[in-house]
Amino acid sequence: MSSRLLLHACCAPDATVPLEELTAEGYDVLLYWYGANIHPAEEEEKRREALAFLAADRPLFIEDSFSPPWMEVALPLADEPEGGKRCGLCFRLQLEGAARVAVREGISLLCTTLTISPHKDVGLINDIGMETAKKYGLDWLCRVFRKKGGFQRSVALSKELELYRQSYCGCVFSMGEVK
Repeated sequence: MSSRLLLHACCAPDATVPLEELTAEGYDVLLYWYGANIHPAEEEEKRREALAFLAADRPLFIEDSFSPPWMEVALPLADEPEGGKRCGLCFRLQLEGAARVAVREGISLLCTTLTISPHKDVGLINDIGMETAKKYGLDWLCRVFRKKGGFQRSVALSKELELYRQSYCGCVFSMGEVK
């Protein structure tokens, strides 16, 4: 019997390798998507649809809002550089949303696809993941999916599967449209 694992997926391309690896390791992987941080709405829809396509026959939990709303908590950090405090906040909000779903669904193991990106701080992501898992009484599967060519493989798999691949992180601030 395999262990159920809730995998927070930031996008379909970044979920390709983690999904493949974790499934090969025997995990029963369920996916979690949080899109309230993605702007504009058309971009969020493209990313959500690509993830739904990748998920195929797997459960996919979709959360479109948070309380407080994404923009409300992120706006005070609008002037932060990409990779700064705002990104840490975003990681935390997404992982806490995933943790709540894991608890609700009776899944005790949590992981994220965020560590496949060469542009993100994997130490920070895994630290937030461990803190979040502990806070919710869950176990954190600490992974760095970009190792051993993981990121390059995700790019190749995305092309092979014809997945929509975005050109920016997702939030309005990463587009340079700080308001």
